[in-house]
Amino acid sequence: MRIGIVNDMQMAVETLRRAIALEPGLEVAWVASDGAQAVEQCARDRPDVVLMDLIMPVMDGVEATRRIMAESPCAIVVVTVDVARHTARVFDAMGHGALDAVDTPVVGGGDLRTAAAPLLRKIRNIGWLIGRYGNRPTLTPVPRSAARADAQRLLVIGASAGGPATLAQLLQDLPLDFPAGIVLVQHVDASFAAGMADWLNDQVPLPVRLVHEGERPLPGQILLAGTDDHLHLLADGTLRYTEDPKESLYRPSIDVFFHSVAQHWRGTAVGVLLTGMGQDGARGLKAMRERGCLTIAQDQATSAVYGMPKAAAAMQAAVEIKPLDQIAPRLIQALA
Repeated sequence: MRIGIVNDMQMAVETLRRAIALEPGLEVAWVASDGAQAVEQCARDRPDVVLMDLIMPVMDGVEATRRIMAESPCAIVVVTVDVARHTARVFDAMGHGALDAVDTPVVGGGDLRTAAAPLLRKIRNIGWLIGRYGNRPTLTPVPRSAARADAQRLLVIGASAGGPATLAQLLQDLPLDFPAGIVLVQHVDASFAAGMADWLNDQVPLPVRLVHEGERPLPGQILLAGTDDHLHLLADGTLRYTEDPKESLYRPSIDVFFHSVAQHWRGTAVGVLLTGMGQDGARGLKAMRERGCLTIAQDQATSAVYGMPKAAAAMQAAVEIKPLDQIAPRLIQALA
């Protein structure tokens, strides 16, 4: 896999070069010292993955991400010092199509391989998504259970690349008296899941917070999966985190959660699959459809990355395919 590095700090560039050299099959394609250079480089020589800093001269990482995804789309990972301090910028970049974010490896007197492990894991996962690392791990279906959760109304939404801004736009259009519990699964590191909840709180009418172990989804609030473990809905209607299935490429996995809703939710449920790379959520959405749930996939024209919704459409997992601005009115109609 060919990697583009975008960073104006020479020390950070050298650390990233050394980290990339640790992983067989990775090579540095080019280095850009600001966002404008990165846009030009991607147009001339598109890499498999871009490691994008946020704060740079001439053009910052958010604008560079927007331009690259509009003009020469490729996989982008935000790599910056202290991701948690730059939550708003991170989610702006993800809204334009960045797949993930991670702190720049800091070595000091420690081991580079240990420091670089989170970054290399993300690059490896993207390699599976774009077909550079052979077959991706397969997801073991969760065993079916006859027991079902208590009857209520439930809205479940899955998103990945481009998700934060897309979720904000959708949720802005839901009223304070929306009658269903809402649970979100967004591909996001646990290290800034809380930051995403805070960011969404500033954007939407309903309060947003992380899922607490053992609670039930209820109307009047929006719950966001908040760890690197998978979120499950259990037969008693409570939400639990679990590391199984361990072989899942995505953590948290939208498929895992949607499957659990299909198996256990006894009331009315609606599943929505939004923008994102790969196929996570498509099979789970199909399981929900097969249980009689309304399922909606975002259309290509309004998706920042048309991967997950495309997979859902291809396997006929979605009852309806809609542009983003038509999803909230449909949800209000379906769950009123």
